[in-house]
Amino acid sequence: MEPVNDTHISEFFLLGISNEPELQPLIFGLFLSMYLITVFGNLLIFLAVSLDSHLHAPMYFFLSNLSFVDICFTSTTIPKMLWNIQKQSKGISYGGCNSQIYFLLLFAGLDDFLLAVMAYDRFVAICHPLHYTVIMNPRLCGLLVLLSWLVSVLNSLVLTLLMLRLSFCRVLEIPHFFCELNQVVRGACCDTSLNDVMVYVESGLLGGVPFIGILYSYSKIISAIRGISSARGKYKAFSTCASHLSVVALFYCTVLAVYLSPADTHSSFSSITSSVMYNVATPMLNPFIYSLRNKDIKGALKRFIGL
Repeated sequence: MEPVNDTHISEFFLLGISNEPELQPLIFGLFLSMYLITVFGNLLIFLAVSLDSHLHAPMYFFLSNLSFVDICFTSTTIPKMLWNIQKQSKGISYGGCNSQIYFLLLFAGLDDFLLAVMAYDRFVAICHPLHYTVIMNPRLCGLLVLLSWLVSVLNSLVLTLLMLRLSFCRVLEIPHFFCELNQVVRGACCDTSLNDVMVYVESGLLGGVPFIGILYSYSKIISAIRGISSARGKYKAFSTCASHLSVVALFYCTVLAVYLSPADTHSSFSSITSSVMYNVATPMLNPFIYSLRNKDIKGALKRFIGL
C-alpha cells in the first residue's frame, strides 16, 4: 500500500538528549545554567564595548557583534528545549521547526563570517600596523558586518525556502534537541536531491571561504611574527591573536565533528555532544576566553559593574 503524502503535518517530535525520566531534571538544570551564563556573559561584553569609549576600536566592535550573535544563536534552541522538558513534551510545530532551522543557519553563518572578519582585523593590525587606522576605518568595519548579515540572511533564506517544498508522509521524530537541517531533510518522503546539493554547495562556499580567509590571514600573521627580532615583541603580537585562535579552533572543531561525520552516526551520542559544544558551550566560553586574556576588556567590565 502506498504511503499517504501528507504535506499538512503540523508537528514534529524532538527526541532530545535522553529519554530517561530521572535524567530530565539534571539536563534541565545543566542547560538552564549554561544558557544563563551564555546570555549574561555575552551581554556584559556587548554592553561594556558599547558604553566604554576606551573600547571603541574595530577589534572590540567585531567582538560586540559576535557576542550579540552568540546570544541569538543559543536562544534559537535552548529555550524551546527547556520548555519541552518542563512541560514533559517533545513536540515542535512545523512552522516552529522551519523557523528554528532558519535562525540556526543565520546565526551560525554570522559566527563564521565574524570570525573571518576578526582574523582580517588581526592581519591588518600585525602586518600593516602603520596603516591600521586608515584601513580599518568605521565605514569598512560597518560594511564588513553588513555584508556578513546580508550573505547569511540570503543563505538561510534559500535553504529554508527549499525546506518548504518537502512533503512528509508521517510525523517526523528528530533524534536531537533541535531541528537539525540534515535530520529533517532525511525524514521527507519526496526527492531531496536538490536540498542535498544546495546544502553541500552553500556549506562549502559559506563555510569554506571564511575558513580559507582565516587560514590565509594567520599564515601572513605567522610570517610577520617570525620576522620580529625580539622575543617580547613576538609574544605581544601573538597574544593579540591567542583569544581569537582559541575561539576559531573551538568553533570549527565542533562544527566539523557534527557535519563531517558519517550519515549513520548523526543520531549518535557523540554527534549530539558535538552539537551541544558548538551550540551551547562555544557561545558560553567566548566571553571568558576574550575577557580573561584582555586587560582592556577586564578593565571595562570592572568599570561597568562598578568595581
